[in-house]
Amino acid sequence: MERVTFHSPESGFCVLRLKVRGQRDLVTLTGQAASVSPGEYVEADGWWVQSRRHGLQFKARQLKVIPPSTLEGIERYLGSGMVKGIGPHFARKLVRAFGERVFDVIEDNPERLLTLPGIGPKRQRRVTDAWAEQKVIREIMVFLQSHGVGTARAVRIYKTYGEAAVERVRENPYRLALDIHGIGFKTADQLAQRLGVPADSPLRAGAGVRHVLQEIAGDGHCAAYLDQLTAKAATLLGIPPPGIEQAIAAEIADEHLVAETIDARPAVLLAALQRAELGIARGIARLTLDSPPWGRIDTDKALGWVEGKTGMTLSASQRQAIAAAVNGKVTIVTGGPGVGKTTVVNAILRILRAKGVAVRLCAPTGRAAKRLAELTGQQAKTIHRLLEFDPQGMGFKRDQYSPLETDLLVCDEVSMVDTALMNQLLRAVPTTAAVLLVGDVDQLPSVGPGAVLADLIGSGRVATVRLTEVFRQAAASRIVVNAHRINRGEPPLASANDADSDFYLIRCENPEQVHERLLRAVAERIPARFGLDPVRDIQVLTPMHRGGLGARALNLALQGLLNPAAEPRIERFGWTYAPGDKVIQLVNNYDKEVFNGDIGRVHSIDTEEGLVHIDFDGRRVDYELGELDEIALAYATTVHKAQGSEYPAVVIPLAMQHFTLLQRNLLYTAVTRGKRLVVLIAEPRALNTAVHRTGAGRLTRLRQRLTETQVPDGQGRLAL
Repeated sequence: MERVTFHSPESGFCVLRLKVRGQRDLVTLTGQAASVSPGEYVEADGWWVQSRRHGLQFKARQLKVIPPSTLEGIERYLGSGMVKGIGPHFARKLVRAFGERVFDVIEDNPERLLTLPGIGPKRQRRVTDAWAEQKVIREIMVFLQSHGVGTARAVRIYKTYGEAAVERVRENPYRLALDIHGIGFKTADQLAQRLGVPADSPLRAGAGVRHVLQEIAGDGHCAAYLDQLTAKAATLLGIPPPGIEQAIAAEIADEHLVAETIDARPAVLLAALQRAELGIARGIARLTLDSPPWGRIDTDKALGWVEGKTGMTLSASQRQAIAAAVNGKVTIVTGGPGVGKTTVVNAILRILRAKGVAVRLCAPTGRAAKRLAELTGQQAKTIHRLLEFDPQGMGFKRDQYSPLETDLLVCDEVSMVDTALMNQLLRAVPTTAAVLLVGDVDQLPSVGPGAVLADLIGSGRVATVRLTEVFRQAAASRIVVNAHRINRGEPPLASANDADSDFYLIRCENPEQVHERLLRAVAERIPARFGLDPVRDIQVLTPMHRGGLGARALNLALQGLLNPAAEPRIERFGWTYAPGDKVIQLVNNYDKEVFNGDIGRVHSIDTEEGLVHIDFDGRRVDYELGELDEIALAYATTVHKAQGSEYPAVVIPLAMQHFTLLQRNLLYTAVTRGKRLVVLIAEPRALNTAVHRTGAGRLTRLRQRLTETQVPDGQGRLAL
């Protein structure tokens, strides 16, 4: 094999260029293989086809890949990057030193590698470990592929289950969907059926019910009505409703699911989400039992003092918020842009610091925590760092048994905090301490399940102040004015012609025009007029992933415009990366301390070591090639991924192809991400739909729990 023209890790489909005996020119072969590397031999069974576009090709029905035996093939094979620690340079050294026995040396006599210049104990260990891992991975790949499943996740299966991978998969293939990032229920179900699991098996029915409930949780709901869950699971699995009802009853008996009543209708929750909702309700009840640890504060004096110190005149709603927080135990401050939430938080901190109160600040994301620190002049941490998350044990070191040492906990951007994380946070707050929650309840709710901020406010159990007055300085910003108009269900004002405007509305007749004007705005017009860097300063925010104006298509187009020629380039998991590319982290990676939504730039690519070095806010993080499914290009990203972040300039495309996601809180959230400039490029019908349509609420039981939960009794137990 001379060259791998294309290989899909998902399906195994590949296009190979081969040297064939008796043929002078290279031959193109298409087929499916778990893993392919240049230099390997290929045995194929199939037929020749004449393609109009690509000419004569061999279409393989079966494809068997054999490790190479010629020196040239071995060198190409080892240097292809399939073994970490060996690139083209060291592949040449190894072949020159050990010839055709190089595979035996790596496997059986690895100490001989140390005799080569440039290979020390560390590199030797990397090579031998990678070789052993590759061998096991290939066995797993063969096993999976023999059962008709794509093998892109073989590395992750191995890392999760180790050498017992095949045994674990045979035992219960459905656990793959729960345990392995990137493997869904359908993939696990196909594998299960090939392994002989009957279609009406209780194992399959139970796994399917949990999958449907997890899909519903993925849409933000903490619960599902029983009849809807039954219908969806029956459709997915092809099992009649009585069989699904039996599976649900069995899952409830095994305590995987919990049955409750919501709005007089039977409902079902994942057990972990039910426990988290209960934990939040009990935490609020516990924390509101006592007075704040610093005692009563004369608010009239305190407000006069802080106005004198800062030279500010506070509005009535701001004075109300400050008074509520300095004499309250759990307080919420909410409101949109330009209403002075930061002023309120700083005034509260100033008053309490003067009293010697110990304060801790946190926010759900790294960017939000950094901004909170800049605005307050105090250290702020992500919630995970504050609670000392342990990636090895996948748990938090700070909890009710090892609480935070603080008198006041301030959490910003609370609209982003989901049910599970809010439960963990409240567990770690000592009963004596107070809590101040700050956020904009009109933004999109959290990516994870729940509508915690809305439920806390709606329950009436937490003192809440809503700031509504837009201050004169903020009112000069069209971003602020239009954000509030959108939030009231009014269309944004048309773009001003003057050069000082920070908001522009460009109306388009069709999606093609939206696409063309967006590319021109990002690559040419905004950089020329405002002096902003198109990669560093401009963020395209789109409602969805798919479609011509989705994040994926826009990323490919913008990469071609903004970073077309950088080298070296590497293709993994459907994306091509090169130095300078803007990327986003898709999942929380606690080992790397990089979290869902973090944006970075590819610093460099080491083809020898098989590593991609990515810069996240000045911190370099290394990714092995098999870990690149955790990232994606980020010239454009979804509005959901942008929660808690701010950018110098935001460009927002809106078209009717986004119809399913066009709603007010999404557009409002997108517009409020821009600090200096917002450019809205929209079809008028799509803009009108987004402004006037309010999304359906999330199904939770937290609001009811908050009203039902009583304060602890004399023994410290909670009465429900």
